[in-house]
Amino acid sequence: MATGEKLLYQVALTLIPGVGDIVGRKLVALCGGVEAVFREPRQYLRKMPRIAAFLAEGSGNKEILKRAEQEIRFIEKYRIGVLWYQDKEYPQRLRHCDDSPMLLFFKGIADLNASRVVAMVGTRRATEYGKRCTREIVMGLQAQKVIIVSGLAYGIDSCAHRYALDAGLNTIGVLGHGLDRLYPYANRNLAEKMIMQGGLVTEFLSGTKPDRENFPRRNRIIAGMCDAVVVVEAGSRGGALITADIANSYNRDVFAVPGRVDDPLSEGSNFLVKTNRAALIQSAADVEYMMGWRESYIPSEGTQRRILLDMSPEAEHIVNLLRERGQTGIDDLCAESGLNMSKVSTVLLNLEFEGVVKCLPGKIYGLC
Repeated sequence: MATGEKLLYQVALTLIPGVGDIVGRKLVALCGGVEAVFREPRQYLRKMPRIAAFLAEGSGNKEILKRAEQEIRFIEKYRIGVLWYQDKEYPQRLRHCDDSPMLLFFKGIADLNASRVVAMVGTRRATEYGKRCTREIVMGLQAQKVIIVSGLAYGIDSCAHRYALDAGLNTIGVLGHGLDRLYPYANRNLAEKMIMQGGLVTEFLSGTKPDRENFPRRNRIIAGMCDAVVVVEAGSRGGALITADIANSYNRDVFAVPGRVDDPLSEGSNFLVKTNRAALIQSAADVEYMMGWRESYIPSEGTQRRILLDMSPEAEHIVNLLRERGQTGIDDLCAESGLNMSKVSTVLLNLEFEGVVKCLPGKIYGLC
């Protein structure tokens, strides 16, 4: 993280009119450093005359540096971390996104480059079903020591943060405003706990209000910081669907928990699955398996109990053989089980329908 004059220019660059994150990075590359953007605008910025003229104008330049100095005083007073996109502490997953912020402000203790990061988003009007699904998924990911990222909004976001704290997991709230305030204010106590067990991150300077247009920008940070996005209860419109779309554009894995077909609060989640924008999940085990975080699929306790209760002796024997031997051909299963081909085929078909086994090329079978 930069200090002193370099930090001053990093903050100031984000304040230049007409300079967004994409143009800002081009300027730094073109000039050879952030300080050079301010010191030698005419020589290097011929293709950007409006920006060059602004930087060459003493009054405009002074006002920007004055505002940057004010921000640095705020940063120092409240011990806020500043992450420039070239810093090693900057979230590397996010850095590789074309429109990632040049600068992030961070208050907390979490490693933003942890090995496993999952975002959970959803409706602000969470039902008991949505809360329960969120809790089960977060708690189920406890062993993976994931960081849970969300937007600190009402509903699913807040539930994801709270359950992560309960599970002893670090959790990051991405804000749509500056760190001098908190929206919604009702989450103030939650945010204070998160600073001690995760953190708060934003691209917005102090004094920035939680205006509507800030939240889609906030959502791109949520999508970019993580390995996967999990959508729990989302209506036909809203921030959760925006986050899912951005995550897809970043080539992130997107998962959705399905809901009733007549439930407006699950319309968006179901739509993501129906249009192949998200994979359907029912448990943390599904997330672990699809992300390659465990070698084989282990059904949730309830699913496992139901399968075992309903399983015939022949099916149980086949499952035990696959558990012991791993992936096995159908001929070998017949020989080992003592059952004829017709019986083994029927048992395997039923187990496929139950999601217990999968058929691989060459009539090879293995546990899901």
